[in-house]
Formats: sequence, C-alpha cells, structure tokens
Amino acid sequence: MSCESPRQAGVVRLLELSDAYAASLYPSESNHMVQLDELEEPDVCFLVARSGDVILGCVALVGHDDGSGEIKRMFVDEAARGLKLGKQLLQSLEAEALRRGILIVRLETGIRQPEAIGLYSKAGYVAIPPFGSYRSDPLSLFMEKRLLG
Repeated sequence: MSCESPRQAGVVRLLELSDAYAASLYPSESNHMVQLDELEEPDVCFLVARSGDVILGCVALVGHDDGSGEIKRMFVDEAARGLKLGKQLLQSLEAEALRRGILIVRLETGIRQPEAIGLYSKAGYVAIPPFGSYRSDPLSLFMEKRLLG
C-alpha cells in the first residue's frame, strides 16, 4: 500500500460510515475525528485497502512535531469485516511510519469498540495517558506502540 489522496468517492463513503458509526456510540464531545481537509495535509499518509476497484478500508498516519505519529480514521466497511483488512492496514501504516523515521505511534479509540481495541492490543499497542491536545475522557482509550527501526 502507498499513500493516496483521501478525496476519492469510495473514501468519502467510508468516512461518512465511520462518522455515523462513531456518532451511534459516543456523544459529539467524545468524537475526535479529523476531517477530509486535514487528511490532505503534507504530514499525513492516507492508506486504502481495496478489492478490485472497491475501497473497503482506510487509515491515516498523521505525523507530529515531536516525531511521533498518530493513527486516525481507521475504518473497515462492515461488509469486509473478518478479512483481516484492519491488520493489513495497521501493518502498512507501521511500515510507512518507519520509512518516515517515526518510532512511536499513538492513537485514541473509544472504549465501546472492542474489535479495535483487540486489534491494537494484539499488534503490541499499550494503554497510555492522554497525549497531545487530548484530555482525559472516560469514553476514550489512548494507546501507543514503540516501533523497532
């Protein structure tokens, strides 16, 4: 997988599904989604998983000034769940982080998403306190992984 523009019809559809899913689980003040314009910034690598021409999953790696990276907008279409696309996206994101010299990857996810938490835990992410501009939120879980360069 290589970095792509998030401004694709299939991606926009996934982001809308992701927004609706998050809104069904959490109040707006507990949703920390980045918008499409932010995904086009130069410090962002946006990755897409496909089957043929159909976009089934996505994730963004956002680089930060402190040299860390953050996972944003990880989402797999419900119809494609169980195909290990989340794991593939995460592995591609970590490889891209290493290519960029990013050795610490962090994320915020919601406590009502056991599948996401399981994916990150199995991949070696551990719970940490809030980072960056995040504040403590009983509905949020913050995680990090130190990559071996």
